[in-house]
Amino acid sequence: MRITLVEDHESLAKGIAYRLGDLGHAVDILADGQDADDLLRGDAAELIILDINLPGLDGLTVLRNLRLRGDDRPVLLLTARSETVDRVQGLDAGADDYLIKPFEMDELEARVRALARRRARPITRKIAMASVELDLDTRQASFAGSPAALPRRELSLLEILIGAQGRTVAKADLLEHVYGTGADVEEAAIEAHISRLRKRLKPHGLAIKVQRGLGYSLVEDTAS
Repeated sequence: MRITLVEDHESLAKGIAYRLGDLGHAVDILADGQDADDLLRGDAAELIILDINLPGLDGLTVLRNLRLRGDDRPVLLLTARSETVDRVQGLDAGADDYLIKPFEMDELEARVRALARRRARPITRKIAMASVELDLDTRQASFAGSPAALPRRELSLLEILIGAQGRTVAKADLLEHVYGTGADVEEAAIEAHISRLRKRLKPHGLAIKVQRGLGYSLVEDTAS
């Protein structure tokens, strides 16, 4: 699942991103409320974790703007305010849940799982190419009908490449999808994951093609 995290406490934001990333989620980190308000108008996150006390715009304003635009994505509020009136304000503004600082990462994980279940769609979304299929809701890949246990980086690559359905995806976009927005990762880091995923897909009728200076595409391999 893709998650946008808006938190200006750098060490906390990195800790949350690391923990959720270790579970297979792609996490984009923002530290400014105005930046968050702008990005959330067109990003692809499925869940938003939002601190209340932010520079730029405060979290409640960001949340209200989100709901005024008709955006119903689940929002988990992070707050240092423990008074009932503050929690009520957050829920009234449109939050789906809240977590009071300081909190344990295990509880954060549980809240994220609960919101993901609540968000579950009645119709399973799947994308298939050749004999490879990806369930976008469970993020489970299958090859020729059998479940395939892919490392999370390779699974994220498959997700964006199969979603492009043969179109070329820029290397910068691959990096952002796999590591999150603003990650300090060299472009060469993606190439090792591409190489391993390419070998896994070849026996199942798919090839990852490189377009020099442009990016990568996933196509049916007619030669296999």
